Amino acid sequence: MRALRLVAESADRIHIELDRPAVRNAIDEVMVAELHEVCADLERHPRTLILSGASTPERGVFASGADIGVLLGRGRDEALRGYNARIFSRIAELPMPVIAAVDGYAIGGGAELAYAADIRIASDRAVFGNPEAGLGIIAAAGGTWRLPKLVGAPLARQILLAGRRLTAQEALDAHLVASVHAPDELIDAAHGIADRIATQDPLAVQLTKRVLDAPESAHPLVDDLAQAILFESDAKRARMSAFLDRSATKERS
Repeated sequence: MRALRLVAESADRIHIELDRPAVRNAIDEVMVAELHEVCADLERHPRTLILSGASTPERGVFASGADIGVLLGRGRDEALRGYNARIFSRIAELPMPVIAAVDGYAIGGGAELAYAADIRIASDRAVFGNPEAGLGIIAAAGGTWRLPKLVGAPLARQILLAGRRLTAQEALDAHLVASVHAPDELIDAAHGIADRIATQDPLAVQLTKRVLDAPESAHPLVDDLAQAILFESDAKRARMSAFLDRSATKERS
């Protein structure tokens, strides 16, 4: 049985739903393998990715994390393979932006998946948390280093060391999410962001994402190199010429 559902697909975006509602969209090896398939497609044909979780009107769930029953049986060798860490990094490194639309619980690995997205938005019933230390493990799929960058070290330490959970409003206040919506408006909000991304030059978006993710020591060199590439692009000339034409038309009117 497949763990992902293709909700919508177009020339500029794809919407994938985590679809294991019986186990609160727990992340297992099947889901990881299918996410790798999605990434392979988006690496060949760059588009914006919207990720959401199968929810019901009564209960929202983005992903409840890794399947605890599976984790219980894993040992050192499986940990060193970093199943979730590798797929989450691949998602984070996709050419075009990734939007996580988080409705309900994003816990453990589910939270780490959301952290790997470029943009997170949430429903007003969203909850973020990393309970790994309480289960005798750590948040090893990006939580220990992505979360501090997103919310700051003091709050990240409360979440990772003390098991604190964040409500949607707290996540908004901490800038973990960009906006909060009613559950039935969440996916439309995600598509609204994808619509705005679609109006930008795709190459400029891709290079901006890569520059944003570059280590601090790489700046300003990577900025200059990216700008040099864009300054020679046909899209830059066409878009700037169109801007000047519109400005001239406004001045004459």
